[in-house]
Amino acid sequence: MSEAASEALPLARWMTEHEEELVAIRRHLHAHPEVSGEEHATTEFIAERLEVAGLRPRIVRSGTGLICDVGRSGGPLIALRGDIDGLPIADEKDQVHYRSQNAGVAHACGHDVHSTVVLGAGLFLAHQWPEDAPGLRLIFQPAEERVPGGALDVIDDGGLDGVEAIYGVHCDPKLDVGLIGLRAGPITSAADMVEIELSGPGGHTARPELTIDTVSLAAAVISQLPGRVEARVGTETPIKVVFGAVHAGEAANVIPTHALLRASVRTPSLDVWETLSDVVPAETRAIAATVGAHCEVRYTHGVPPVSNDDVAVGRVREAAHAVLGPATTTEAVQSWGGDDFAWYLREVPGCYIRLGTHDPDDHGPRLDLHAGHFDVDERAIGVGVAVLAATVQGHLAAP
Repeated sequence: MSEAASEALPLARWMTEHEEELVAIRRHLHAHPEVSGEEHATTEFIAERLEVAGLRPRIVRSGTGLICDVGRSGGPLIALRGDIDGLPIADEKDQVHYRSQNAGVAHACGHDVHSTVVLGAGLFLAHQWPEDAPGLRLIFQPAEERVPGGALDVIDDGGLDGVEAIYGVHCDPKLDVGLIGLRAGPITSAADMVEIELSGPGGHTARPELTIDTVSLAAAVISQLPGRVEARVGTETPIKVVFGAVHAGEAANVIPTHALLRASVRTPSLDVWETLSDVVPAETRAIAATVGAHCEVRYTHGVPPVSNDDVAVGRVREAAHAVLGPATTTEAVQSWGGDDFAWYLREVPGCYIRLGTHDPDDHGPRLDLHAGHFDVDERAIGVGVAVLAATVQGHLAAP
């Protein structure tokens, strides 16, 4: 038997004994989601399970989320991160008993799975952590869905102090359960938020020529801004400016004095991202100036691209092949989505892993992340635990 296979056996036995518990933990989290910054019950629930295992978690200074060290203090640490917040959308599943019990909030991005995987890997590793090994840090991070992300709160609270590498997983419904998506370099895109307020004197819809038509102007901003930004940047790197909210007026016969627009701004390029906070407001004001409207632009930098370290990706690939087999990793595409895991990787090397969650026997449509019906094949939990645990073990064994 190979060394890798012999190392995998204790993990396999542990998973056999704890798989039902981990599924139950995931379902509890799924049924009780909390939005960014309000994850108090989630924090308490995870803390209690860690304390049962004899560990001593501490709450992040921002008020929710946990940091928990395994093994000796001091020396280089390896960190595992799971995010704990839900999304402010309705859970539209009605065929499962673990659907959200909190109205208007759902774990539609898989954070319940991410946290369960990190918890499972941490509990397994704590069970057999070598006395002379560097420490392991478990990070249960709040507010990933809030710009610019709770990762900054964790970092400000010393969450990366002493850490030499960090790993995490993210559900990927495009991949079947059992598959792991890996990519060296950028794996996500930068994601910012912009809020635009257009103002004019208002007036009667019978005489739009006598005033500033803020609704027509809002339509012009929505239709023209994406192209103007791309032209201004002057690069082949694509940019997405997509509006998700528009509010203007209440009556059909009144031209409103204000229109409010909100959009996300995304690019896979770090260099382009660093210019957008100047370009987007300038081009918006230029459109508003054509009709003499007042324009206020509030641009919020979100997150840069998540950029995986080559060595860390190699360690995850080797670990996945050892515990799952050589055909279980695939090249991940760079996503247009953003993730605040990027802030960690600007401080220390690491790898963000795509975890396949689709049931290969389900031939229906693959629901995307952030969909109200989103769910996972729960066998992905065991896959994620195995890969993270084996990655940490491989990191410890590396010269």
